[in-house]
Amino acid sequence: MSKTSYTRVLSPDQAEALRRLLQEDGGFKFAEKQYALFSAAKGKLNITVYEKGPKVLVQGKETEDFVQFRLEPEILGVAELGYEEVNQPEMFKPHFGIDESGKGDFFGPLVIAGAYVDPVIARHLLDHGVMDSKRITSDARIRALALLIRETPGIVCEVLSLGPEKYNALYSRFRNLNRLLAWGHARVIENLLKVRPECPRALSDQFAKPQQLERALMKMGRTIELQQRTKAESDVAVAAASILARERFIDWLDECSRKLGYELPKGVSDSVIAAGHKFVSDKGAENLPLIAKMHFKTAALFEA
Repeated sequence: MSKTSYTRVLSPDQAEALRRLLQEDGGFKFAEKQYALFSAAKGKLNITVYEKGPKVLVQGKETEDFVQFRLEPEILGVAELGYEEVNQPEMFKPHFGIDESGKGDFFGPLVIAGAYVDPVIARHLLDHGVMDSKRITSDARIRALALLIRETPGIVCEVLSLGPEKYNALYSRFRNLNRLLAWGHARVIENLLKVRPECPRALSDQFAKPQQLERALMKMGRTIELQQRTKAESDVAVAAASILARERFIDWLDECSRKLGYELPKGVSDSVIAAGHKFVSDKGAENLPLIAKMHFKTAALFEA
């Protein structure tokens, strides 16, 4: 299947060179777009370069041809699309990818997810635009990709959601976020191994000393090779896990917001503080642990 979505970080010079390329082509129509340096469309091809990064997003049925025959040779100077098996062979070997969502958000759960891939699954996910959830700004896109991931033949997924009450209790026990993360990652790996006991390797982002995760694993998990590295989300299994975790996180926030009648925002910001004050005014400070992570410094703003 041809790729219909592609994203990549550019240098400022590459972004400007891409603008000139599209202008000189003559067939692209430019339009204003929020948070974008520029956006252009031609036929079934849409190209947007966002300010943050800067980052290019190419979408449409002609994505693959544009990336392979224009963007890569004329702007990037590399040949990557379609050569992932050559450039990143480890990504296509059987392994688990583990990632989390909600770690830096005052409201909502901590969600840790895992996904098993093999060569066929990895190729399928890449061809359908699976990428690190932090690079996806649309909740609708997160949900669509999460559904695609779950419906991928042969994939095995595991999601562990620690709601605020459970999270606060575990944090009081561990007294350290990295130890709590290690415990959660270990539980996800153990559950994936129950379905795929032959899987040789698990990959996650670097969040603590590897020994911390090794100690958290139980008997079954101690047979697997653990890998932690920075930017692990470039691996498609980790990217799939990040999307599954993000979906569960935004679903929790949306459901809680619906019940309260007002939004619980993501992150830690002035809007988060405003929502916290409204909740405390309506429900009382004693109930804040039902929706928030109480070890955050933000929690001190709502003490009586």
